[in-house]
Amino acid sequence: MTTNNVKSLSSIADAIPIWSSLTQDQQRKLLGTAREQRFLKGTVVHEGGLECTGLLVVRTGQLRAFITSADGREISLYRLLERDICLFSAACMIRSIRFNISIEAENDTDLWIVPAEIYQEVMKKSVQLANFTNELMAERMSDVMWLMEQILWESMDRRLAEYLLEQSSLQGTTQITTTHEQIARDLGTAREVVTRMLKYFKSEGLIALSRGKIEILDERALDAR
Repeated sequence: MTTNNVKSLSSIADAIPIWSSLTQDQQRKLLGTAREQRFLKGTVVHEGGLECTGLLVVRTGQLRAFITSADGREISLYRLLERDICLFSAACMIRSIRFNISIEAENDTDLWIVPAEIYQEVMKKSVQLANFTNELMAERMSDVMWLMEQILWESMDRRLAEYLLEQSSLQGTTQITTTHEQIARDLGTAREVVTRMLKYFKSEGLIALSRGKIEILDERALDAR
């Protein structure tokens, strides 16, 4: 989802807060090698594994980062919106980290893709960019660890309630467009578990269900789950 109160990105410079600390030559390298690309909704942008797609900078749209189990079950790790940067799609430049993370476009998405070797070259010469990159990595790792804590310790009804509220915020409406299968995939559980829990929420008057949509009727009560 693109935020309406933020000026749209005109270049990757707008997404890197320490841009002014880079030399003109470093700026030219990043700007000159970044390529623009559009991915339609549902397209896999990065396949995971050791593939090195490059550094992704979201101009408009929305990406989903996820992992897949051996039996093909997916679980969403985090989402990337306008101005967000994805480092795991350029994992080849981070030797000590090997995450098998895939990334797909949840909406039609416009990206800038910076070659990993160029970004790494500039980062080696810029302490400011290296620090920014480390902070960004720590933030993403924090997101992943928070999710693991939710999976290990939070009850399913609480996780589902938080998921519905998050989707309502992302979509900007209390009428969420999604499916039981999509929710199960995002939460890393079985579709039957999601269906059963949604029916329970409905019986409690928290939500209304229709084909492809879930309407939040009592946001405060849902948040208190």
